[in-house]
Amino acid sequence: MSLVELIGQADERGLAASGLACLDRCVPLLGGDDEVLRPLWAGLADDAGAEEWGERLEQVRGKLGGEFGTGGSGGSGGSGGSGGSGDDEAVSLARRMLAAAPAERSAAGLRAWADACSVAALRIHRLLDPLKDAGDSVDARREGRTEGMSPLVAAELRRQITVLELLAGHGPAGLRPALEVSTEGRRVLRAVVSRRSRRRG
Repeated sequence: MSLVELIGQADERGLAASGLACLDRCVPLLGGDDEVLRPLWAGLADDAGAEEWGERLEQVRGKLGGEFGTGGSGGSGGSGGSGGSGDDEAVSLARRMLAAAPAERSAAGLRAWADACSVAALRIHRLLDPLKDAGDSVDARREGRTEGMSPLVAAELRRQITVLELLAGHGPAGLRPALEVSTEGRRVLRAVVSRRSRRRG
C-alpha cells in the first residue's frame, strides 16, 4: 500500500502520529531539543489527551520560538526565497509544518496536516540529501514510484510508511515503536544538518 493510501485510511490517532512524527524528525531544523514534542506524543496515548492537544501545541510553539500564526514566517515568503539556500528552504518547510498543526485533534484537520507534513518532510530530506533524488517529485514517491530514490529520501519514506502501519496495526500500542522510528530519523537528520553546518563554516 502506498503512503498516500495509508494516510487516506488512517484514523485520528494514526494521522496525529504521522504528522507529529514528520515534525519530530525535523526538529533539528527548528533548534529544538529531543524532548520538545514529548507532551504531544504523550497525549496520543488516550482519548483524554485530545482535549489538551491545542494547549500542548501552543506550549511547543512557545518553546521553539517564532511566529506561528496564519501567514507567519512559515508562509510562502519565508527564508527559502531570500537566498535560494536549500538549508533556508528546509527550515521554512519545517516551520510551516508546525504553523499548520490544527488546534483541535479532529480527523478532518489532522488528515490535511498529516498529508502536508508528509510532503514537507520528504522535500526537506530531498533538499538536504547530498545525493540527487532522480524522481520528478515527492508526490511520485508517496504514490509508490520509488525508482532512483536518494538514500535520505528513501529512509524518510520508509519511516513515514512504518509509522502509519504501526498505528494501523496496533493502535495505541504502536505509539512507542513509532516514536522510536521517529527518534532514529531525527538523529540522522541532526547529523546531516551538523555536517552541512561544518562544511559552511
